[in-house]
This record gives sequence, C-alpha cells and structure tokens, in this order.
Amino acid sequence: MMREKLENIRLLLMDVDGVLTDGRIIIDSNGIESKFFNVKDGHGIKMVQRAGIEVGIISGRGSQVVENRAAELGITCIYQKAHDKLAPYREILARTGLTDSQVAYVGDDIIDIPLLRRVGFAAAPADAISDVFPHVHFVCKNGGGWGAIREVCDLLLKCQDAWDSITGKYFL
Repeated sequence: MMREKLENIRLLLMDVDGVLTDGRIIIDSNGIESKFFNVKDGHGIKMVQRAGIEVGIISGRGSQVVENRAAELGITCIYQKAHDKLAPYREILARTGLTDSQVAYVGDDIIDIPLLRRVGFAAAPADAISDVFPHVHFVCKNGGGWGAIREVCDLLLKCQDAWDSITGKYFL
C-alpha cells in the first residue's frame, strides 16, 4: 500500500525547522542566524530531483539561511512565513496541475497537520511531536536534521524503481 502511494509522487514538499534541521536556531551576538543541515539530506534531495521529482519548501518561519540552502540545492519552490500552509500548497497545485495524490509532505509539528492530512504521502521525522504521528503514512527512523529527509528520498527512489537495493545503484 505504501509503495502504491509513493509510485505516483511527483513533488516532495517539506518543512524546514525540525525536518531539514534538528530544530535548533542559533543566533549569535550580532543577530546572525545559523542552522545545521545534513549533507545526506541534501544528497537525497538532489537524487530525487534527478529522478524527475520536484522538491519544495513550505516553512512557517522566514530565514535567509533557508533561502541560501534552497538555492544551493536548486529548490525554487519555496514559501516562508506560511502560517497557513494550505494556502501556498493550493498555489503550488494550481501552478503545477498536480493532484494531492502526487504530492508528498514531511512535517513535524501542529502547523503541518492540515497539509499532512491532505497529501498523497505524509511522513514525519522520528522526533516530531506526538500529535503528528496519527496523520502520517511513515515515521522516519531518524530525527529532523539527522537524515529523515534522506530516508524519505530513498524510499521514493526505491518505490519508483529508480534505485536497485541489491547493487546500490541509482538508475538516474
């Protein structure tokens, strides 16, 4: 059943804080913000992009650090300061012509639940708040910022036959 949900995914959306990062926000004495991103998550994103899956970000916070990381990864679908995440989601569907069943979303907090309930495939990092878990199809073994996104990317690639688990070769 999970394979059937993942076979049709054409867009992977994700939150940032607590999903692409471990949720920590570091602000130095000069007011400069830092976040920690996992290179494995970034590599997973690049692989699904090469497999033809668009990747996007919908975040409740706004941050130049997120803009920088998105640019580095070639993510152009980015919405920040989205307190109602369904609004940008509707814009994305209208722009792409995709349906809910073609979209995956990874979120970790209450603000993500409306979107998690709507998409074709919903996932959460292992350390998401417990209220999220009843609304997802998959709970990652890893926490946010520690490879959760890579898990979802690898799962997408495997279920779309873009990855051979025996040889470890990606057919991209």
